[in-house]
Amino acid sequence: MTIQNVVEQALKDGYLTPTMEAEVGRICESEAELPLEEYMALDKLMGALLAGEIAAMPRKQFINVMEELVLREAMSRMAEYELQQPNQFDVGDIAAYALNRLPPLYATTEEGAQYQRQRAKEELQVLISEQVEEGIQRYLKLPIVPDRNPIEKTDRSDILARMTTLLKSLAYE
Repeated sequence: MTIQNVVEQALKDGYLTPTMEAEVGRICESEAELPLEEYMALDKLMGALLAGEIAAMPRKQFINVMEELVLREAMSRMAEYELQQPNQFDVGDIAAYALNRLPPLYATTEEGAQYQRQRAKEELQVLISEQVEEGIQRYLKLPIVPDRNPIEKTDRSDILARMTTLLKSLAYE
């Protein structure tokens, strides 16, 4: 995908999603020098945002508490296994396996997150432990695939940082 594609889609939809913004950032960071057409597309995007032709969607303002609970459980369990047998675990694989089998626990405030943590501790801890254990067991049985392309967060360059600041200022609240 190119910046031009993202801009065309944003103009068509009337909004720029955080995913679209991240794609623009990924492209900016992966290229040492952007082609002129991509710079022009960035300029067009900035102009459309300033003119109100495109609305910037806000970044997520919520968390899935289940993610932190599963990661904590996975790290704890993996540490136990590593004492018995040295093994290189991929916490992302194990957590994703468990999260796909557990209910989400979303919260928008700290109070809501505390409530969800307490609820999970009382009602779901056994299920969380079971799913993490099952994820570890499946991970141990699967062959290692050397050429995997993990999802990574990218660092943002100066141009992207400025664009992000602008997008945040223009985002609807």
